[in-house]
Amino acid sequence: MAFKRILIAALAATAVVSTASAANIAVIGGKNDDAFWNIIKKGVDDARLVVEANGGTVNYLRLQTYDNFAPDVVQLIQTAISQKVDGLVIPNWVPEGEDPAIKEATAAGIKVILMNAGGIDKARELGAINYVGSDEYIAGVAGGEYFFKNGKKNVLCVNTVPGAANLEARCKGVIDGISKAGGAGKQLPLPATSFGDATAVAEAIKATLLQDGGIDGVITISAGDADSAAIGVMQAGKTEGVLLGTFDLNQSGLDRIKDGTQGFAIDQQPYLQSLLAVTLLASAIDFGTDLPTSPLLTGPGIVDKGNIDATLAGVGKGAR
Repeated sequence: MAFKRILIAALAATAVVSTASAANIAVIGGKNDDAFWNIIKKGVDDARLVVEANGGTVNYLRLQTYDNFAPDVVQLIQTAISQKVDGLVIPNWVPEGEDPAIKEATAAGIKVILMNAGGIDKARELGAINYVGSDEYIAGVAGGEYFFKNGKKNVLCVNTVPGAANLEARCKGVIDGISKAGGAGKQLPLPATSFGDATAVAEAIKATLLQDGGIDGVITISAGDADSAAIGVMQAGKTEGVLLGTFDLNQSGLDRIKDGTQGFAIDQQPYLQSLLAVTLLASAIDFGTDLPTSPLLTGPGIVDKGNIDATLAGVGKGAR
């Protein structure tokens, strides 16, 4: 809170921006019950303090479900365009669906920053001013290499939202990373309706492990899915032999890393993604600033037993 008060005071003392010219920004994100996107929301909320201190607004538009993923995201983009916002922060999850709508936004004079999914090449293609987030493929490669370095040779990447570009890149990176190191990997695509359905995900993983006894590593594309995977691995009787990893963090996963029942998590620091994306976009709109660093990467970082205590300290301060 002290940091927020100091930041707002400094802005108020050094800049006076009329409401008419201030940034009005829309941010598009995931469901209310998605733990990862609630960390994103904290970054949005903290960035909102800066934007509002300069007379602007931030409207966070969230998906209600993942069942009709691409069309629903496009509808949110159209909503932002209809609101005549000055800026749009958006993940480019499904390029074939989103690209035309994002191009429509930039053609309407809306400044865009891609956040969380898409990458800098896609940002440039669409006319966005930057990309803030992790390079999902690089993060996946790091995960695949981690498995191999820890003695695992046959890894399963569980994808509960197949078709989403950023999640496909995660699994491809894992598979490439372990394959190049000398192991093997494959993807287990599940229906999008499985996302958040702990029973369905656990049963699918359990069945796959029982069918293929050679799998010695499992990684999920989200921290919530790792909760389900931990159940599936346990029910298959594979807790001792299968190393469990995941992308992203939640408290239960961190607790498992602490007690040794989960090997690692790949952190992309979502709080920083939204905090930086929104404030950079507002600054570009209000003050004409431009950041020469592109892309602005916030990960990956491996959290395991070697740094779990420091990570938990960050959680306690609301930063992880």
